[in-house]
Amino acid sequence: MSKIVIALGGNALQAKNSKPTSEGQLEVVRHTCGRLAEISAKGYEMSIVHGNGPQVGRILLAFETAKDVTPAMPFDVCGAMSQGYIGYHLQNSIANELAARGIQKTVGTLVTQVLVDEADPAFQKPSKPVGAFYDKETADKIAAERGYTMVEDAGRGWRQVVPSPKPVDVVEKDMVNTLVDSGYVVITVGGGGIPVVKKDGRLVGTPAVIDKDFASAKLAELIGADMLVILTAVDRVAINWGKPDQKALAEMTVDEAEKYCGEGHFAPGSMLPKVQAAMSFAKAGGTAIIASLENAAAALRGESGTRIVK
Repeated sequence: MSKIVIALGGNALQAKNSKPTSEGQLEVVRHTCGRLAEISAKGYEMSIVHGNGPQVGRILLAFETAKDVTPAMPFDVCGAMSQGYIGYHLQNSIANELAARGIQKTVGTLVTQVLVDEADPAFQKPSKPVGAFYDKETADKIAAERGYTMVEDAGRGWRQVVPSPKPVDVVEKDMVNTLVDSGYVVITVGGGGIPVVKKDGRLVGTPAVIDKDFASAKLAELIGADMLVILTAVDRVAINWGKPDQKALAEMTVDEAEKYCGEGHFAPGSMLPKVQAAMSFAKAGGTAIIASLENAAAALRGESGTRIVK
């Protein structure tokens, strides 16, 4: 049976109208995991990757608010914390959904490190906003005290930005592969993975955010997955988005996808990284699918979604 890596979009963890609480997230996750259980019930061997943007932001904010009571944790540690609690919600809900279908299958979360290159140009141009908003005076003070890069973010205030390097390797890939091949559902590379660099032969955490779609594509390549499935809020990738001649695409070759990217059809920070991640996996010989969470099972049958092939 096919081995697949599923990358969950933000809508899989937090809906627009849901409360930003543990209970609110769990309610959304239960719905998501019903869809994932449908896929697992068909016999697919799954690894599941999730984002963590809002969640790690709240962890950072909690530490910032409580800084006079308890020491703040480094950014990489906050990422690990988010992997733990999001993974718990997912593994609990998937196992319950499978059991409700009469399927007894072990689901587990693996705290996962992803290797990045210190020479990646992204380290010279931090671009990913994280954490709380500040006024200009406070932001300048924090930058001076902690060496952070602070930028104005969309008129809402000033925030820290961190680098977003490309993934080079998944440190625990062999463990992921062994678990998946043994029939377990594995939640891994959460939030794009905990970014680490190699220094004097040792792995050292670094303040950065790895795009979870690129990390998913790298994981899929490394474990020899047959398919990478990137789930988002739309049924298919479209060109000329929002225009009268908008066109949904059932399939793209890598060459076609590169052409559309060059023509600016896909928004940075939205569809563009998903298409680029899908292209990277397709170049490695796999099939990538971009589809909606609601129609994920149909997309695997070829009835929905956009397939990206070499």
